[in-house]
Amino acid sequence: MASNLDGDRLLAVFEALRATHGPQDWWPAQTPFEVMVGAVLTQNTSWTNVEHGLKNLATLGALTAPAILALPEPELADRLRPVGYFNVKARRLRAFCAAYLAHGGLEWLSRLATPELRHRLLAIQGVGPETADDILLYAFDRPVFVVDAYTRRLLSRLGELDGNEGYETIRQGLETALGPDVALFNEYHALIVRHGKEVCRTRPRCGVCCLAELCAGRQG
Repeated sequence: MASNLDGDRLLAVFEALRATHGPQDWWPAQTPFEVMVGAVLTQNTSWTNVEHGLKNLATLGALTAPAILALPEPELADRLRPVGYFNVKARRLRAFCAAYLAHGGLEWLSRLATPELRHRLLAIQGVGPETADDILLYAFDRPVFVVDAYTRRLLSRLGELDGNEGYETIRQGLETALGPDVALFNEYHALIVRHGKEVCRTRPRCGVCCLAELCAGRQG
């Protein structure tokens, strides 16, 4: 079903979300590299926890790839303790930083076409499709739609998905339906996350949902 997503309906959903929640100004970071670090650390944890981890690294002046790699892995893991799975994430962050530098850093990676850049990101240990697409959209300003649990839940309840589609099918369906638009993808994904946390939860608050009239899965 994702290959036949209704672009006009998706835009109506976007406008309703924006009218309700306002601009999200996402991703909160000072540099593109900080976006990348946050994308690696946010796996299986809340953004609040990631903020604590980033603050710990910033206190050490360790928000660059060379500075992170210069930290002994046990010290890096200790600084990442707030994000959970800190030993695993320390290894993954070091792997990411090593690959980032090996590929020439931001300047060289920015020259790559989006498919090639995505391929190289996915080749890094611990970087899956969602993390790679977070980095592509928010750090490199590429028109790639991020599909996360909130996206899948919302689109399923709206009747746009049947629930069995894979990540790539949903991503490509959204990009085709909406057209390549970095600003739209950025704001839309951020709004979906906000709505998913506050309203379209596992147990949805349909009575206060701005999408109630559009939603096939409305409860109550």
